[in-house]
Amino acid sequence: LMERKTRVKINRKEVMLAKLRRSCSCTPKKLKNFVMDFLPVLRWLPKYQCKEYIWGDVMSGLVIGIILVPQAIAYSLLAGLKPIYSLYTSFFANIIYFLMGTSRHVSVGIFSLISLMVGQVVDRELLLAGFDLNDDAPPALGDGSLQNDSQSNTTAFNLTIAGMNVECGKECYAIGIATALTFVAGVYQVLMGIFRLGFVSMYLSESVLDGFATGASLTILTAQVKYLIGIKIPRSQGHGMLVITWINIFRNISQANLCDVITSAICIVVLVTAKELGDRYKHKLKFPLPTELVVIVVATLVSHYGKLNEVYGSSVSGAIPTGFIPPRVPHFNLMLKVAVDALPLAIVSFVFTVSLSEMCAKKYAYTIRANQEMFAVGFCNIIPSFFHSFATSAALAKTLVKTSTGCQTQVSGVISAMVVLLVLLFLAPLFYSLQKCVLACIIIVSLRGALRKFRDVPARYHVNKVDTLVWVVTMSASALISTEIGLLVGIVFSMLCIVVRTQRPRTALLGQIQDTSFYEDDLEYENLSSVSKVKIFRFEAPLYYANRNYFLKSLYRLTNLDPNLEAARRKKCEKMEKQHLKKGDHTTANGLGIGETTLQLVPKQIDFQALVVDCSSISFLDTTGVNTLKEILKDYKDLNISVLLACCNPSVIDSLKRGGYFGKDFGSMQEMLFYSIHNAVQFAKDQK
Repeated sequence: LMERKTRVKINRKEVMLAKLRRSCSCTPKKLKNFVMDFLPVLRWLPKYQCKEYIWGDVMSGLVIGIILVPQAIAYSLLAGLKPIYSLYTSFFANIIYFLMGTSRHVSVGIFSLISLMVGQVVDRELLLAGFDLNDDAPPALGDGSLQNDSQSNTTAFNLTIAGMNVECGKECYAIGIATALTFVAGVYQVLMGIFRLGFVSMYLSESVLDGFATGASLTILTAQVKYLIGIKIPRSQGHGMLVITWINIFRNISQANLCDVITSAICIVVLVTAKELGDRYKHKLKFPLPTELVVIVVATLVSHYGKLNEVYGSSVSGAIPTGFIPPRVPHFNLMLKVAVDALPLAIVSFVFTVSLSEMCAKKYAYTIRANQEMFAVGFCNIIPSFFHSFATSAALAKTLVKTSTGCQTQVSGVISAMVVLLVLLFLAPLFYSLQKCVLACIIIVSLRGALRKFRDVPARYHVNKVDTLVWVVTMSASALISTEIGLLVGIVFSMLCIVVRTQRPRTALLGQIQDTSFYEDDLEYENLSSVSKVKIFRFEAPLYYANRNYFLKSLYRLTNLDPNLEAARRKKCEKMEKQHLKKGDHTTANGLGIGETTLQLVPKQIDFQALVVDCSSISFLDTTGVNTLKEILKDYKDLNISVLLACCNPSVIDSLKRGGYFGKDFGSMQEMLFYSIHNAVQFAKDQK
């Protein structure tokens, strides 16, 4: 046996106290490092290479800003809020991530999936508060100023809700819910950063995230259909929203607005065609075509001069105010209502941001700090929540556009924020006549990437059937029940799949590869030679309480010997022999001799004298696992069969020692434990 290294005992109390002293100490150098770690912009901005980076950053910032404005207005439909709040969200998120983010390329802002999750909570709370969810009412007349807009909101419902000391209408209450939800989600993310709980994201596998995004995309698509065809149906809430919404759509299909249907068809054809051409010739284009902006400008002009709202009753965006609403602290009473909903929102927002940041860092050969990313996303939610904004996250589509247009640093995010600011201050009222069906088209076309995942199902199934099942279950639960429950179902189901795979792992008897000292599965490979008088058993999983019975059943089945039954047969045989010897009769009652009776009770002779257990795939043992190995050691010993363990890792050896497998003084350890299967086989052959 190789000698183990002597472990140096560590005084954990002293280590913890030393870390605590270092953490609590405050020196000028440590304070400077803390500030620069908390605001990474202070490290990289002074080293900014203006001549090399500025053109790419300005170009990508302008392109993202142009894309961001129509998407922000469109995604307000998903969040159930006015477009002005989406613009606020896009502006503040870019500025804060510029200061705190560690990724150079990620585009943080409004994201369809996050907007959907916010919108579902907002709709639920509006319904519970007694508000009508019908958002197709005629827009309030006015010049688009904040004063007229807020007056129409507060006088619409003359009541006080949730302990708020002001009269609050539907829009006021909706943004109150959204900001409270955003604030709590941000607090969760900051707390996760403080306590270094980023490992939570490891439980969201790629299959779970893809299934969740695809299921949510189906929900988003369903929610936009009523705008596409211009029908007025109530917003469905609760579980099964997708099915209920489609039922209501087909019931009211006769009320479809022909103007909206034609507009939607034209917009979708134009957007999809432009996207496909952009994808095909992206290597020839220096920057993506601003198709969404062109469609919005043309559609707004046609709607305004064609008076589509007045003549055909087409639903339009309405007045979008200019400027900034005075900041307000999110209401604590509303935070209590949405505290549970904020948790999945915080996790999903963080996971998408970190995964995209890591993808970009790997592609462009730099590093990010996941913990700082959690702080950055957390403050991208906490600070904007005081300025009437809702939850944000990194968005894949805009991040890919950002990298393809020459982005070098987060200076591009500031340029994008300036474009949004221009719209906020001057251009927002120009979108008054923009049809909602056009916004719905932009949202639906943006879902192409997620909906294309259905085409990948056969390839995914070919690679891994279990991952495909996880994807299908997560997608179905997210679409048919709700997004939050779908995420939870996906996480739990993927964990159950892992547990089941360890409960019923692969087991095999091994044969020797000819003229070598290596052994492999006898059922998987040809031309393996069996080892006489030795059985080699492999168990490809940890041995613990949940798979103990499967381990024993597989061992008995493959070796064709259950030692307990064999021992019982032998005891019965010995008992009958003794009874007949006492009587002096050498024949049994049925006329058979004692030897023939023995042959009946023990039908065949045992064809091996040693059992080698290949432990190379056993990563750990619990108490039940140790006791199981001790049990088979005893049972086979009663049949004069030795049990030898091979390829055990150090943690398994330590568990066996602590469990008393090798005896009190470990004297027989050299005859029971081997570092290779071949050594164990040679030892078994040399035994008498």
